[in-house]
Amino acid sequence: MTNAVPMVEIWRAEFLESLHHGHAVICDEAGQIVEAWGDPDAVILPRSSCKMVQALPLIESGAADAFGLTPEQLALSCASHNGAAIHTDRVQRWLGDLGLSDADLRCGPQTPSDPPARDALTCAHEKPCQYHNNCSGKHSGFLTLSKHLNAGPEYVDPAHPVQRAVRDAFESLTAMTSPGYGIDGCSAPNFATTVHGLACAMAFFAAPDNSTRGTAARRLIEAMTAHPDLVAGEGRACTELMRAMGGRVAIKTGAEGVFIAILPEQKLGIALKIEDGATRASECAMASILVKLGALDPNHPATLNRRNAPILNRNNITTGYIRPAATF
Repeated sequence: MTNAVPMVEIWRAEFLESLHHGHAVICDEAGQIVEAWGDPDAVILPRSSCKMVQALPLIESGAADAFGLTPEQLALSCASHNGAAIHTDRVQRWLGDLGLSDADLRCGPQTPSDPPARDALTCAHEKPCQYHNNCSGKHSGFLTLSKHLNAGPEYVDPAHPVQRAVRDAFESLTAMTSPGYGIDGCSAPNFATTVHGLACAMAFFAAPDNSTRGTAARRLIEAMTAHPDLVAGEGRACTELMRAMGGRVAIKTGAEGVFIAILPEQKLGIALKIEDGATRASECAMASILVKLGALDPNHPATLNRRNAPILNRNNITTGYIRPAATF
């Protein structure tokens, strides 16, 4: 077993104040490791980074076409959104088109991270709904598939046909049997794999074949790159970095320091995990790998906000920097 390696450094003046360690793998279309840092066989929970895998059965089953889903809805099925109006309005319409309501979701309510949406709820003395949950697009996709299969309302149950289909897709693309699952923040099962397995799955999305699954993967990535604002939201790394790369690369964050990237032009898939779960580190590490591969401009403002980014104190004074470690 290989230990995690230093990936991101936090500097204050001339002092190395903190150090984030992690694992990362770049895979080619054959699932072979092109480059790796740390332990490729480290077992992880991918969290929201694997939402495009969870959305595959939605298209493969024919449910997406049966219900006339748009690319915007497919992007939302892969999203961890801010709960802004551009997200929640679309989710509410989607539920309405299904003849369902907020009560049919199983993701739980969440206060929006979008400031205008959050402030609107506060000023109106209203509580957040389930459609405000950052995973409500994914859950709307689950509900669409469940309705198509006539499979019943408890779609987050690991034994439900929706989650069995998700697990089948997940194990096929990661090329390994999942050692188990944890329950995600949105109550859906999240299947474990290795960093290599997750990168292998992303490489499939980067170079899909002409099968039904390959066509589904292609549609999801095209939707994500065409609508980066729906995948996350303003101020978020996924949205800003995808915009910076002009729709040529799809990226997706996950909780606890997980991040993936899909590079169709280079036919590469990337997965990384920061051991201490820090988002600031996963964003810096992913931006650094994308710069290394020539996919991301190192001087783009969105890059500089995550890589070599200044740390400001409450008086707006630069006190230090978030920097990639010598690993990159």
